[in-house]
Formats: sequence, C-alpha cells, structure tokens
Amino acid sequence: MYDYIKGKYTYKNANSGNYTVTIENSGIGYSLELTQRDFESLNDENKEVKIYTVLIHKEDKMSLCGFLKREDRDMFLILTSVSGVGVKMALALLNAYSVSDLINLVIDENYKAIMQAKGVGQKLAQKVIIELRGKLNSYKDSVNIAIVSTDKSIKNANIEEVKMVLLSLGYEKQEIAAALDTALKSLDLSSKTEDILKKTLQILSV
Repeated sequence: MYDYIKGKYTYKNANSGNYTVTIENSGIGYSLELTQRDFESLNDENKEVKIYTVLIHKEDKMSLCGFLKREDRDMFLILTSVSGVGVKMALALLNAYSVSDLINLVIDENYKAIMQAKGVGQKLAQKVIIELRGKLNSYKDSVNIAIVSTDKSIKNANIEEVKMVLLSLGYEKQEIAAALDTALKSLDLSSKTEDILKKTLQILSV
C-alpha cells in the first residue's frame, strides 16, 4: 500500500525495546517502528527524510514499519515470509546485521552467528537459513542480465550469485545491470561474492 514516506522527522521515542519515529507529511504525522540502528541514526529533528515502509495488518491493529534503506525493507519482507519469523524477530535480525552480512551468513549456513540476534534460538536460526536459501536459490534460473563490464578476471559465478540475490530482493534487472557495471569497475580482480554484493548494494541504496 505504501512504498515510502518522505517528510519531516518530528520526534522519536524508545519504549520497552520498541523504537518509533514520527514523520510529518502534508500535515499528517505517521508513526513508524524502526530498527534500533535506524532509530539511533536519526538525530536532526525537522529534517526531511525518506523512509521505506511496510504496512503490518493484524486482527486488532494496523501499524507501519520503516527502513532508511530500501534493501532493508525488502529483506524484512523476505524474512517475515519465513514461518516463525514475525515483525519483532525480523527487526532484530536487521538490527544485528546488514543485508549483505545476513545474506552471507545464510549462504555460509552460519546459524551460530544468526543466533547472536536478540531472541533468535538455534532452531529458528537454522530454519531461517533453510527457508531463506530456498528463496534465494529460486532465482538461479532467472533471465540473464547483460553486464557491460569487459573485465573477465572477476569470476562469472560470483557475479551471477550477486544478480540472483539482488533479484530476490526485488530490484529490477536494468538497475542491477547498471549498479553491477559500476561496482565491477571499482573492485579488485580477486573480489569475492560478498565484496561485489556489498559494493553493488551501496550503489543501489544511493
């Protein structure tokens, strides 16, 4: 329903582990729940901000979750699609890890590191890995994306894995191609998948 809200940051509130911020747009104040990391990065009141949103619809209430980065919002949607992962758990995971770090943990099947997020036990961490890997792997057969870069020294398998992950996050093929082309030109020839992914996500989030 809402993709993002762009408006004036008026105030924020932390209460019992909940971090909320109010954004004013056209005379309406929207209250959004954030990760602690995003919450702490908002310091200048009355400054215009852009927050990507997710509408949470429960039987007894409706609420909004907000994210300063688009990839965080899209990963939140993927996480909450995993059975047993609710809003609080998804926010905890995104507060503990960046999107690229979380994806790398899933790819490496490092459930012990995922357990470091608040409230995540071993069974749930392993479940997140199993289901998330399945969701990411489902994009392996996606249509190939044309990459302009002529640098053949970076492994094609690494580039393909990055494209698959970005497709799973909801990015369009055209914007992935442009961002990857820019990223590859600035990376070392021995760059690993996680290096390419982090650089490309940085470009896409601008």
